[in-house]
Amino acid sequence: MNLKDQKYAQYALVQEMMDTVETVKKFDPSCTAEIAQQVKKAGKVYFTGEGSSRIFPAKNSLRKSKRWGLDLNAQTDGSWQSREYDLSKFAVFFASNSGRTKEVTLLAKKLKDEGNALRFGLTANQDTVLSTFCAQTHVLNCGWEQAVAATKSVVEQALYYESVLWNMSGRDVKAGLAALPAQIEKALTLDVPAEIVEWVKKAETIYFAGYNDGVAEELTLKTNEITRRKSDFLEGTYALHGIEEVMKEGDIIFWVDPIADEYEKIQECLIKGAGVKVVAIADHDTPFPTIKTPSAGDFNPYVYLCAGWNVLVEIGIATGMDLDHPNRARKVGNELVL
Repeated sequence: MNLKDQKYAQYALVQEMMDTVETVKKFDPSCTAEIAQQVKKAGKVYFTGEGSSRIFPAKNSLRKSKRWGLDLNAQTDGSWQSREYDLSKFAVFFASNSGRTKEVTLLAKKLKDEGNALRFGLTANQDTVLSTFCAQTHVLNCGWEQAVAATKSVVEQALYYESVLWNMSGRDVKAGLAALPAQIEKALTLDVPAEIVEWVKKAETIYFAGYNDGVAEELTLKTNEITRRKSDFLEGTYALHGIEEVMKEGDIIFWVDPIADEYEKIQECLIKGAGVKVVAIADHDTPFPTIKTPSAGDFNPYVYLCAGWNVLVEIGIATGMDLDHPNRARKVGNELVL
């Protein structure tokens, strides 16, 4: 991507992706300092929302919590399913940029009616319906996005949730956070080989594989919204456990941070066996064509996500898509009508 080139600059989506750099620069981890202590006291936290407001923000924090060995019961699910659960002892975060998402708002109302005092909203708008059912609501600094596909808001939501973990555990992330904007900018402006774009154009299905931290799954959703192509998320090593039976020669898998121990199996089962193309998104060299990103340590998932956006923009432009306006997808997927 390059905002100096009109073929990119004409789209709000590209501008908002690039705005992510400033969004990260402006993020202040202290915004969750007080809430983090409430979460720590509860010992249980639940992140809910729909689509992009949950996939990466929630799952990134769940993976980090477990990797860091935090004494915290962290969970996530979609808001409608979450209505079945006993969340009375959880601090619950409700993410909805519009503050009007039906599933999220109705769950917040239910927990308010049940007397759960630890209800925290996360929106991109002031004075929303959701905020009336939350004890506290944080409004994102990135502002409301014009493109249908959410981008910079996803990163700020993820930082907000992760900062809860930093603050409750006293984790020092100053150096990593300070370096992140430049690393994201690099990922967003990497040259994507034309050959990879051509592979995608010929593929019937675009797969994304990787850890269950929201990156590959979120890119799967963005593929639908940005490129209007069929896509599927393959969690962990799911791609090696039977789905190769229905893959077609010429399909492509973007594997986010592929596991080195499985390189040989990927080559044997998928490239040779199924005839698919495999492209890695990683901060290191792999045996596969690799979209190589800067190394950001614990912040790598953010950089991988932005590199994936870059790839999708190149595909969308190469196939003549209007990046800002999908035919059917809506900015507010399932709006609560009062």
